[in-house]
Amino acid sequence: MLAAMTAPAWTGVLVVPALAQTREVLTIAAFPLMDEIAKAAIPAWQAMHPDVELRILMRQYTDHHTAMTTALSTAVGLPDVMALESSFVGRFAQGGGLDDLRQAPFGIEAFRQRLVPYAYDQAVARSGAVVAVPADIGPGTMLYRKDILDRAGVAPEELTRSWDSYVAMGERIKARTGAYLIANVQEIKDILIADGLKPGEGIYFDTESRVLVNSPRFERAFEVSLQARQKGLDAKVPAWSNDWGAGFKQGRLATELSGAWLVGQLNAFIAPETKGLWRASSLPGGSHAPYGGTFYAIARKSAPSRKLLAWRFIQLMTLDPQRQLQAFKSYDAFPALRDVHDDPFFSEPVDFLGGQRARLLWRDDALRITALPVHKQAKFAEEVVQTELDKVLRGQKTIKVALADAEQLLQRRAKR
Repeated sequence: MLAAMTAPAWTGVLVVPALAQTREVLTIAAFPLMDEIAKAAIPAWQAMHPDVELRILMRQYTDHHTAMTTALSTAVGLPDVMALESSFVGRFAQGGGLDDLRQAPFGIEAFRQRLVPYAYDQAVARSGAVVAVPADIGPGTMLYRKDILDRAGVAPEELTRSWDSYVAMGERIKARTGAYLIANVQEIKDILIADGLKPGEGIYFDTESRVLVNSPRFERAFEVSLQARQKGLDAKVPAWSNDWGAGFKQGRLATELSGAWLVGQLNAFIAPETKGLWRASSLPGGSHAPYGGTFYAIARKSAPSRKLLAWRFIQLMTLDPQRQLQAFKSYDAFPALRDVHDDPFFSEPVDFLGGQRARLLWRDDALRITALPVHKQAKFAEEVVQTELDKVLRGQKTIKVALADAEQLLQRRAKR
């Protein structure tokens, strides 16, 4: 081409080499809804970086996290930015495969006060490294059917006064309306095993990997769950099953203990016909629990040349008020960014909840939640504890025997 350009007789059109036209590409690995939120940010990103294309790779939830696990262990197929659900942040943090965002060029600590405390703390590894930035959170809430409570003569505060009162009112609801108190007593167990934890204390293991399941905290969780089952207060259906969804549609479930995001799911596709019948309150007994949440992270072995761009994308998605509000309004992604918590949108009535201004309740409850550090064996521990609870509920074991057996099994696993 150089020879042709310098030849006196050449009069053709100059062809720009393809390499000069190639745009930089930043890859974002996400799962459903997170990919939509990222796509909605493309115009803002293009205004900031017109020469950098965003390529958003979407896999289903399980497939995505499996792929990220494989990529981190092999350093093959790593994206520039990965979206992670909160439970995976803790697991990946212990493996050392994620960048410490305290270090240059990131400097996440400068933004700590702008983020919901427990969400930020969830991404802090035992070494002190901060391995991800929270984008949205799931403050725990109790949703209840106002019409069912009215028919039963039960006030919402009677349900939330204490866990004993919650069960007692469940008996009244069942007797007077036929509705179950809850879908499955596992929901009660999940909250109570995490109730009263101190900052930095894990659910199943302490910082020295000592097993904590054979304790008064777990005994209480099993006792309340067993009481509710023996009184016939749960429908014995697992979350996200067809029977679970049908229970909402048919008015067979009086309450549900979940994240605030469930309101959007109920309204969108689970039971939209029940709009206006539900209300929200804090969890029973003064409990405060997180239900999921999403983070952005950068793999330590991802392309060094794009790490700064990756960090700028994460800042856009987590620290830009406009992006956070857009995700909240469009996808019910409750903001982890405290800058927007005084926005008028939080005070607007929620139609699905009969006009209740529930976002203010969730905002305040979020500030009372304590982060739950995740041990590398937490998923296995969760399965062991649930199996032992099932044996108690079926009358195959006493609570003490079940917890002792769980402790013994987890002690062996923790030594690996």
